[in-house]
Amino acid sequence: MKPARLDMAEPGLAGRKRLVVVGNGMVGHRLLEELVRRGRGDDDITVLSGEPHLAYDRVQLSQCFVGAQPQDLALADAAFFETHGITVLRDKRAVWIDRKQRRVHVTDQEFYPYDRLVLATGSVPFVPPIEGADRPECLPYRTLDDVAAIQARAAGARRGIVIGGGLLGLEAARALHGLGLDTHVVEFSPWLMATQLDESGGRLLRGKIEALGIHVHTAKTTSSIGTGLRSPLRLRFSDGGLLEADMVVFSAGIRPCDRLAHSCGLVIGPRGGVVVDDRCCSSDPAIYAIGEVASWQGATFGLVAPGYEMARVCAAHLRGDEDAVFQGAQPSTKLKLLGVDVGSIGDAQGRTQGSMCCVFEDALAGVYKKLVMDAGGKRLLGAVLVGDTASFGMLDQYFTNGLALPAQPAALIAPAADATPALGVDALPDTAQICSCNQVSKGALCHAIEDGCATLGDLKARTRAGTTCGGCVPLVKQILDRELERRGIVVDHGLCEHFRYSRQELYHLVRVNEIRDFKTLIARHGAGRGCDICKPVAASIFASCWNDFVLAPQHAPLQDSNDAYLGNLQKDGTYSVVPRIPGGEISPEKLIVIGEVARKYRLYTKITGGQRIDLFGARLEQLPLIWRELIDAGFESGHAYGKALRTAKSCVGSTWCRFGVRDSVGLAIRLEQRYRGLRAPHKIKMAASGCTRECAEAQSKDVGVIATDKGWNLYVCGNGGMWPRHAELLASDLDDDTLIRLIDRFLMLYIRTADKLQRTAAWRESLEGGLDYLKAVVVNDSLGLGAELEAQMQQLVDRYECEWAATLKDEQALRRFRSLINDSAPDEHIVHVQERGQVRPATVRERRDLAVKAEIE
Repeated sequence: MKPARLDMAEPGLAGRKRLVVVGNGMVGHRLLEELVRRGRGDDDITVLSGEPHLAYDRVQLSQCFVGAQPQDLALADAAFFETHGITVLRDKRAVWIDRKQRRVHVTDQEFYPYDRLVLATGSVPFVPPIEGADRPECLPYRTLDDVAAIQARAAGARRGIVIGGGLLGLEAARALHGLGLDTHVVEFSPWLMATQLDESGGRLLRGKIEALGIHVHTAKTTSSIGTGLRSPLRLRFSDGGLLEADMVVFSAGIRPCDRLAHSCGLVIGPRGGVVVDDRCCSSDPAIYAIGEVASWQGATFGLVAPGYEMARVCAAHLRGDEDAVFQGAQPSTKLKLLGVDVGSIGDAQGRTQGSMCCVFEDALAGVYKKLVMDAGGKRLLGAVLVGDTASFGMLDQYFTNGLALPAQPAALIAPAADATPALGVDALPDTAQICSCNQVSKGALCHAIEDGCATLGDLKARTRAGTTCGGCVPLVKQILDRELERRGIVVDHGLCEHFRYSRQELYHLVRVNEIRDFKTLIARHGAGRGCDICKPVAASIFASCWNDFVLAPQHAPLQDSNDAYLGNLQKDGTYSVVPRIPGGEISPEKLIVIGEVARKYRLYTKITGGQRIDLFGARLEQLPLIWRELIDAGFESGHAYGKALRTAKSCVGSTWCRFGVRDSVGLAIRLEQRYRGLRAPHKIKMAASGCTRECAEAQSKDVGVIATDKGWNLYVCGNGGMWPRHAELLASDLDDDTLIRLIDRFLMLYIRTADKLQRTAAWRESLEGGLDYLKAVVVNDSLGLGAELEAQMQQLVDRYECEWAATLKDEQALRRFRSLINDSAPDEHIVHVQERGQVRPATVRERRDLAVKAEIE
């Protein structure tokens, strides 16, 4: 539709209706998709978007702070609009509506006539009426442009404050924290996420967030924002407290963007928003409102699921279906906030009269769960889950479908019930709503499977289940697997929706086709851009096959948080430094170097159970400095951060011990130096004991060696993890070279065939044929693979290079080790405390206590 002028407005073409949609957000775009799905119809559709971008996934907005580009969030491209004959006008902000003439004006002289108008203007961030809130250092967080502004402001900042401790506020806090700022969250309510969580759940969430180094201030009202003494801003609170910062991000909730509706005389709800009926029609029969701008029965909805349902109902009504009605939405939310799993269902506060609560809390494990039931304990009214949301899907089904609770509802949240929920997918009725974002029932999923959807990707594409927030994906996968098994179809064990292959199959594709980067792998054998599941797996496979530098440009984006910085991230945001000490043998000179480094950088030191020295408390920007000193002294990376060989532990063996029959120290050093840097599906630990007294605890390791008078006995597939398992004897009375050959074969077979993140113990349990099969392949070479496995291991050994030594020579890799991109100065807010004669970074609680003590003094 071309813009018209006031003196030349024309009616639509004969027989065609002019539909104008104001807003091109997630809900507005879903309306267009629903209209297209129902047939092109006779509408001339024009979309006015106030943003320069086409519709994008606002739920994933925070991903832009960790490298995602705007196009990664796009819900459609220009081809969608061209294909379906829809005119979309970007950066065209509607300023007023002439209801009498049925025109939407973008200026006094430019307007767009309509026969029917849909308002999908969404919401705007709520900025409390605080003096100074309009300063340039104070920014909202809602759009892609807001993200760009926050990133630009953060580049020159040290401390940032987020006003608002709800969902969006904590997302904003994660963004600032990830940008390297000393981050503070200021919340008016007594606890975080007060709308979704009760006080106990909010308290636990606060503790987990503070453990990450983010400061939380609850029950705080900001009265004014002025100029600070040391920083550009100073926040003054109603209780007299002060807090200075370089920038403030407002994320204290949202308000319906109903300015247009208000100015043209539409009825507005008591809490804002355009009042709509069950068909999303406003007080003007020619105007509809959907999403966050709509007020239905006095309520507005800030989640995407009810907005999508409104879009479906509105599209149906526009196409003549009078039976489609909007029936509201049940408040259920599952998400991960700053790495903490959080779930909220229904009446989480237990405010329903006569309701009863059942609570499970494990402070040590950081888990809190609560069920809110009716007076008879028969129906679930709400739930709170913090720290563990494994049972969210099943609890949501009880709530959404009004299913009768079991005789002992506590079993649904008790630890024993977590792994096997009392309600299986078979017990769900076909009407059970599995995906609340896209209104997909179990019956719809089963029907799609019946029609030929045999993979999770196919099922998501056909039904849209799991394509918005992703919280229902585990339950969707359970239904898919169960229905396929019921039909006698082999269940797809693909790595994720981007790869239809298992880890083992993907490994062979990489090896056989000599694929060396993720771009090539996904182009040839996958789909999409990849995810947090397949990328680290691919990175591990590449390292296991080719042993290239893990922070090379083609590999660095694939690594998880520890491998990305070659250090174990600790709960206070610092990193550990673990130099390799083969066999636990170290010279006095090297001991002195470690001591000097620890003292220079004020690192907490501890000798581990694997005979290494851990140095804790290193800041990100200190890691290259510390490792340069260690590398210069002859140390190497201990790979404590990687799914790789950790240690080869040993006793003192025949060198010193009167019981030792063989040189266990020498063997442990040989093992560790041979297999150092070897990447595998999971971490590997080894040990060598000089006699059967077993002081090195070899039988609890992935690879354990015990000396006898006749040679070495080789044990495999033990570990001391969550489910401890003794290793099993694979071969006896081996000389040194034969022992190494068998270990080469064993490790390469494990690397080739194990599933993702599968320890050797679990791999052994899954092997068909068990230990006898393992002996046949590794010891007796029944498959004729022995020489090939040994050669492959030798290739990895020959290509080994210490990752930290390589990093120190690579300027591009060193750029990632910067806390502040424009300043190399250390963080002045880090405080150290004494502990048993050493110093370490203070915890959040300790820093708070010290601050209170300083104020008193």
